[in-house]
Amino acid sequence: MRPNRFTGDGKKIGSGRKQPEIKHQSMNTEIKKNPSIELESNAAPDVTAATEAEALVRDLAAQKDVHLRLAADFENFKRRSRQEAEARAAAQKESLIVELLPVIDNLERALASGSSQNTAQFHQGVEMTLKQLQQLLRRHGVESEEIVGKPFDPHRHEAISQGHSATQPDHAILEVIQRGYLKGTNVIRPAKVVVNDLTPSRGHHGP
Repeated sequence: MRPNRFTGDGKKIGSGRKQPEIKHQSMNTEIKKNPSIELESNAAPDVTAATEAEALVRDLAAQKDVHLRLAADFENFKRRSRQEAEARAAAQKESLIVELLPVIDNLERALASGSSQNTAQFHQGVEMTLKQLQQLLRRHGVESEEIVGKPFDPHRHEAISQGHSATQPDHAILEVIQRGYLKGTNVIRPAKVVVNDLTPSRGHHGP
């Protein structure tokens, strides 16, 4: 154990417990001499925050660019789809017209030769042309129905008048004035029909 040293008046000197305080004082003295050390320590968080903010701005700009590109691509897709749909519709119309031309040719030939043929031959030519046209419609999925004697359906038929026939059920179709046409379950044109009505008249009295 190190002996304590005393001054002439008996006071103790030379204790090593004061060394940390001396170091602390030397650090404070160094900061006072160089204040830039403390400024650099305080500025470090500000630099980090600024860097993160710049990175966030760059990320937002990149996301905006991606969004604008996707929106432009979608608009181009819609435009191409619309143009393709219009092109398909035009091609289908043109195809139908091309298929109708032979039917028109047959009608023109029948009319041109009508004066030199008898009625039966003329009727036969028109009937053949009509069958050709009906076959053309069937190829495109369009058909008419044989509906005489069948129940009236307001969704597919249009009643233009009423008839009275005891041989047919009530509300049965007695006559087709104009054919209706369907494409699948879709009604292209309702048939105009005469409907059977067996409702007793108001002036009728029973036995």
